[in-house]
Amino acid sequence: MTNTNTSYIIDIVVGELAQLARAPALHAGGQGFESLILHHIFFGKWLNLVEHLVWDQRVAGSNPVFPTSYYKHYLWYCYFFYLKYIREEKMNNKAITNRSDDFAKWYTDVVKAAHLADYSNVKGCIVIEPNGYAIWEEIQKALDKKFKETGHENIYMPLLIPENLMKKESDLINGFAPEAAWVTIGGTKELEERMCIRPTSETLFSDYYSRVVSSWRDLPKKYNQWCNVLRWEKETRPFLRSREFLWQEGHTIHETSIEAEEETKNMLEIYKSLFEDYLAIPVITGRKTEKEKFSGAEYTLTIEALMQNGVTLQSGTSHYFGQKFSKAYDISFTNKNKQTDYAYQTSWGISTRSIGALIMVHSDDKGLVLPPKIAPTKVIIIPIGTDEKVLNTCTKIKEELETKGISTKLDSSAKSPGYRFAEAEVNGIPLRIELGARDLEQGKLTIFKRDTYEKETISLNEDIEAFVTKELEEMQTRMYQKALANRENLTYTCTTLKEVEDIMNTKPGFIKASWCGNQECEEKMKEIKGTKSRCIIDDNPKNKTCIVCGKEAKHLVVWGIQY
Repeated sequence: MTNTNTSYIIDIVVGELAQLARAPALHAGGQGFESLILHHIFFGKWLNLVEHLVWDQRVAGSNPVFPTSYYKHYLWYCYFFYLKYIREEKMNNKAITNRSDDFAKWYTDVVKAAHLADYSNVKGCIVIEPNGYAIWEEIQKALDKKFKETGHENIYMPLLIPENLMKKESDLINGFAPEAAWVTIGGTKELEERMCIRPTSETLFSDYYSRVVSSWRDLPKKYNQWCNVLRWEKETRPFLRSREFLWQEGHTIHETSIEAEEETKNMLEIYKSLFEDYLAIPVITGRKTEKEKFSGAEYTLTIEALMQNGVTLQSGTSHYFGQKFSKAYDISFTNKNKQTDYAYQTSWGISTRSIGALIMVHSDDKGLVLPPKIAPTKVIIIPIGTDEKVLNTCTKIKEELETKGISTKLDSSAKSPGYRFAEAEVNGIPLRIELGARDLEQGKLTIFKRDTYEKETISLNEDIEAFVTKELEEMQTRMYQKALANRENLTYTCTTLKEVEDIMNTKPGFIKASWCGNQECEEKMKEIKGTKSRCIIDDNPKNKTCIVCGKEAKHLVVWGIQY
């Protein structure tokens, strides 16, 4: 074939495909799709096939081997082949790295592809995009309801903390010193006293309580604050660790230690319920070691979750302070015996880090996967085509579902059905309802399940609301059981450091091992790929030998590599 003839054929093929690629009904790739098609034409094997099958003459203008109609059909065949190929490659999603190739990059890819967050020009801080903030709002709703059911009220404290208040409790200021950010100038003048940008609010709550509590009749005070905090982290990752993040922090004071300790345990149970019942994430509960507890706390209780890659995530904590802060900040009151006493204090918190846990426990190589109970949109309805009857039916289904409290979105945008399908999958919407003109004629619709990628066809005469409700409940259970199975598969019992080293170097996870309580042994364990104590789960271990030093063990500890 001469260069002239090759060029002539290319012009025909490219022109034909470029025209086809502009057809809205077939445009499944979004912006840049046409250029992607042309890229494959010029650099793939497809051009060679066209040259050999469609044209077999050396002189321009000669008759093709196949009639024009066959040539047209062949172009259509090739077009649909590439349409399918590109949809699978681009929205499968090749904008998302496979977990098995690079878990860290996969995580970041999902965050970006699902429009949960984006990087900002403020180093170490992120933009939480609408999809990500909507998940946080669902978490807020679930927790706020639980807080108020247990007698807590919302309050708000200032963002800035005077240095003198921070210094009143030495453990707290020393613990947060490496992460504290200070304001030293106001307007154009240097401040007389530095102001710390809130890393946590124990100091402000304690100062407030010292002024409003005077009698046992004023107790308890059970307050919660929804706010942002700033901690000067050196290494950051969206949701998991950023300098500024959103959270809730509860701060309560009580007349007796019994009440305060009960509060500490109850709040941990609320966090456990959130993770297991709403986020479908199984957690281990326990007590932090002295080394890992919150600065200034008598003790810290924690929930610990395990990600798909076997790395652990501290997901929520509840602290018992005893009278430590009360004495430092003079939160005194007259008790029932008309004697002066100090209040017993707690604090507890959970943050947008929980969104990171959601991603790493449930999502897949195609994008975000959300448990129905926490998904902002539980169902998306995608009409195929522009038939008015189809659109009316879809609208009716949406209204019926929303009447029953099932958040539903109708996507009738100009994007192709394939693109809308893929977009919903990447965004993790639990159920997708598909309906076209042919489906309407046959009296049926298709329901797609995001977690299993299964499709099911049901009659339009069926009780769709009941079917959807059942599917969402089953999906919630299915996702929890899958996460639990993964955790159990990656939970080990070890008696030697060699066992720990082998596991952490091959297939990490939770490790249960006995410990003597000595901090030196805790540091020795950390030498194995940064393995740290996650929590103490038993103070009377069956195995009485410390895994590190061989001396008598006092605790059964869960260990792991952490985010």
